[in-house]
Amino acid sequence: MLTTEIKNKVQNLWDRLWSGGHSNPITAIEQISYLLFMKRLENFHPEVTEEYKWSKYHKWEGEKLVEHLKDKVFKYIKNDLSEKGEPFANAMEDTSFRINDPTLLEDAIGFIDDIYADIEKQEKDDNQHFQDIQGDVYEHLLKQTSEAGKNGQFRTPRHIIQMMAEMLEPDLDGKICDLACGSGGFLVGAYQYIITKYSTEKVEDDNGLPKGILGDKLSEKQKKLLKENIFYGFDIDQTMVRIATMNLMMHGITKPNIVHLDTLSDHYEKFEGEEPAEKYKYILANPPFTGKINSLTVSEHLSRAYPPKYKDDKRQKQTVQSELLFLERIVYMLEEGGKAAVIVPEGLLFNSGIAHKTTREILMKDCDLNGVISLPEGVFQPYTGVKTSILFFEKRKLNNDIPQVSDVWFYGMKSDGYSLDSKRRRLKDKPIPKVISEWQKKDAKKTNNKELQYFKIPYVEIEKNNFELNFNLYHNFAYEPETYREPKEILERLNSLESDILKGLEELRYIE
Repeated sequence: MLTTEIKNKVQNLWDRLWSGGHSNPITAIEQISYLLFMKRLENFHPEVTEEYKWSKYHKWEGEKLVEHLKDKVFKYIKNDLSEKGEPFANAMEDTSFRINDPTLLEDAIGFIDDIYADIEKQEKDDNQHFQDIQGDVYEHLLKQTSEAGKNGQFRTPRHIIQMMAEMLEPDLDGKICDLACGSGGFLVGAYQYIITKYSTEKVEDDNGLPKGILGDKLSEKQKKLLKENIFYGFDIDQTMVRIATMNLMMHGITKPNIVHLDTLSDHYEKFEGEEPAEKYKYILANPPFTGKINSLTVSEHLSRAYPPKYKDDKRQKQTVQSELLFLERIVYMLEEGGKAAVIVPEGLLFNSGIAHKTTREILMKDCDLNGVISLPEGVFQPYTGVKTSILFFEKRKLNNDIPQVSDVWFYGMKSDGYSLDSKRRRLKDKPIPKVISEWQKKDAKKTNNKELQYFKIPYVEIEKNNFELNFNLYHNFAYEPETYREPKEILERLNSLESDILKGLEELRYIE
């Protein structure tokens, strides 16, 4: 999360780009992303030659600086950093570096230097060694332009991503995917979790979660696997594909597999070709809550919750809820035994419509629904106050009619460690480690007391309730009577305070 100082400097950089003619916020974000990528190039790509290193740019000025960055550095990044046909090369196709004004470019480089100086200080002070720079900058700039939240796209707070990764426990035994990856925050979070798991030395971050930065327990073969063949992402927005690709590369993932693709369309099946559709071991996602979309563009593999009214007349297919389709697609994409952690709007858990009920039933028949974490309202402030939950499930078999045997574990989070208003200030308490701890102990403990913050509910009870999964339906709220101090005690305290105030006023009166 960006500090106030860093936010101000990012804002100043954008204001300078705006005054320099880059008024389109998406264009500005893209150009800033290229500069951030150039800044980190020598860190994640040590073999880069001297002329492409950021530390050498300062010897050029004016038109020579523009020429060097545009015609040499950017062309190197675009054409030579990866082989033709690879995801990064595809993402960078048809891109251009558009900062042509020498003074604007010099100012931008200065701002980037200042921003990174503050970031490095924050990393040192707060143990934030996996700072998601691209994502934070993207989030901040979109918020300033009122674009955040458009089409239901709310960037997930880093600490929520960390919590989900700790609970899902992704590893090197399969592919990790986000089917609507945005700036790549979930994939960075999964990478961070794996590096931490395989690090000898760990530190505790401000949220009470462990952080490791060495990954020294990984063999060379495992490191190569982690950097080239583990992380996969899809997004419908080409700009976000570029941002996510650069973001992952800056974190050390040399070959991120990020593809420009609508995973709800039939293009997904065509993209996968003859390979099995069920291929991902782990999926972490916060799919966009876009409301209704045109079902004519939706893959026919996603029709269980929305069957056509007339099989041979596609015009009769209704518009559909994207969050339901994304859930069904995730089930389709997971390999058998694969696991997912997905953020959904609360309405999905209790809406009585046929499509909602069918989707929830799929989660408890094709999969084992392991847990439902009810997040507090305000987690996605300042973008939206929509109440959300996290679903954790493990795939068994597609088109399965056999209900799950295991109970579903529910947890109601009252706080995520930050204020739940638009400012989202960090609080003193650290609730996330407790959530993770109780999740890890859930199978060893009997947790059927519905008055607790967490409890288990059997499939039969959920089925009787039309497969509703909202925490409040099952939670018994225990009455806790308020306790008040005696009036005499309150009066004594008020008198004491009044005496202190009078004494202070007397002292001030004699100060010259």
